[in-house]
Amino acid sequence: MEQILVVEDNPMNMELTVVLLESWGYKVGQAVDGAQALSEVKKGNYDLILLDMQLPRMDGLEVLEHLKNDMETADIPVVALTAHSMTGDGCKFLNAGCTGYISKPINVPEFKDQIADYLKGSA
Repeated sequence: MEQILVVEDNPMNMELTVVLLESWGYKVGQAVDGAQALSEVKKGNYDLILLDMQLPRMDGLEVLEHLKNDMETADIPVVALTAHSMTGDGCKFLNAGCTGYISKPINVPEFKDQIADYLKGSA
């Protein structure tokens, strides 16, 4: 069973994301901020990280930098979750090391396909 770490500080967004992923058969870990994400990723064997880019204290780009600079986590695909899908944001996240990005609010049918594609490495 594939494992996905969801890093999201908004409780409603977290609940929706976790419920969807679990209903599709994924094992899901949760973190509400950057520090918790960096700790949690060491505990699990994650296949994908969904990372909110607007986190308290340590933003998503900082978390991403830590993940990509750590040999234990550098190869885990990270997908940015962002409410800010303005022109240039996608490039910024990709240039920083994200595998891709998903705009919030999520489109449920698209989200299911996006997750499957990112896990297959074809997104």
